[in-house]
Amino acid sequence: MSDQPLLLPYADPAFAADPFPFYRQLCEEGPVRRAVIVGGLEAWLVTRYEDGLAALRDPRLSSDVRDASDPRLLRRLPATERESMLSTMLRADPPDHARLRRLVSKAFTARRVAELRPRVQAITDGLLDAIVRTGRADLVADLALPLPVAVISELLGVPTMDRYEFQRWTDDMILRGPEPPDPAVVDGAWQHMRAYLVKLLEAKRANAGDDLLSALIIARDEEKRLDEDELIAMAFLLLVAGYITTVNLISGGIAALLAHPDQLQLLRDDPALLPDAIEEFLRYDGPVNPGIARFAREDVEIAGVRIPRGATVLVASAIADRDPARFPEPDRLDITRRDNAHLAFGHGIHYCLGAPLARLEGQVAIGSALRRLPDLALAVPPGELRWSSGGLRGPERLPVTFTHGFTPDGTGPAAPA
Repeated sequence: MSDQPLLLPYADPAFAADPFPFYRQLCEEGPVRRAVIVGGLEAWLVTRYEDGLAALRDPRLSSDVRDASDPRLLRRLPATERESMLSTMLRADPPDHARLRRLVSKAFTARRVAELRPRVQAITDGLLDAIVRTGRADLVADLALPLPVAVISELLGVPTMDRYEFQRWTDDMILRGPEPPDPAVVDGAWQHMRAYLVKLLEAKRANAGDDLLSALIIARDEEKRLDEDELIAMAFLLLVAGYITTVNLISGGIAALLAHPDQLQLLRDDPALLPDAIEEFLRYDGPVNPGIARFAREDVEIAGVRIPRGATVLVASAIADRDPARFPEPDRLDITRRDNAHLAFGHGIHYCLGAPLARLEGQVAIGSALRRLPDLALAVPPGELRWSSGGLRGPERLPVTFTHGFTPDGTGPAAPA
């Protein structure tokens, strides 16, 4: 194996469309590989499942980017608000991580999320009503994006009229392609986002509601369990993380089904397979790609490879979730797969807090779309779909056609206008 770091070909359209042949070769070559990733940053890729699982629960690998030796990682955060952006539970290590997570964990328990199902279904039905009337749609813009945006906004208490603004600012900050966002654009977007969040929190202080942000304000002002920077950072994290990957789960799941007609028919014939199908979508082509970053607090050995203190370790869940040592026939989409403990939601103390909500939204959105649009088909050849790459993965657009649709309860046709 060469001592030179491997350059991941993010800018190659073929890689963006299907990175898995490249990943397969990488996994076969060895369990750990030094690589140049997005923006010229260097990381150690952990490509095999068991090694990735161990790395995600290793306390020597930190979530705090301040433990990284490469100063460019900090410079990618908004310069004027760097400390605020580092005050989220996503980047915190114990004991701060547990303190911050406890403040919001009750809102995302399986029981609480199950109570949201009727509202998630109602939002989905409204979006599909509009789609059915047209006879043609982009299932990213018309379903996969607006559903999780609406759900997290209602959960947090964000007014309907403001949702487009925070979504636009998020798009300016989030890594979606082979090159990192322009630092000036990121700074500008964060300034707008922070100003908006400060104004929203002030409004909720004056008139608290039955929402998660109001509860966090009580934790800040009355119980003193977080400071003002942490409050703003928490609001930002919940707002953005509450929708950004679920968009790709929904759109990527539908794209996978349309590319595999046998699996699509299997799911149509047996809708009870939907929960297993969601897990398989997450394993087969998950929304985070290639994986989850950690930073070595000290010299660490992974699979016999010494990784120096301060190095970035990228647990490549997208590669590990197709490790043939863990998953039989890993490159085959199989919605009946049962033993499917993928790493798409992470592992350990940082396991995705919003996983139950993402699963619910994926089940409702995909299940409802298949039930109401019985002859759903891609409007373009699969090879013409453009995929985001470099951190998040999903189709940028998902144009589809259908000849007729059904009412939400499936009892009668709803002809397109």
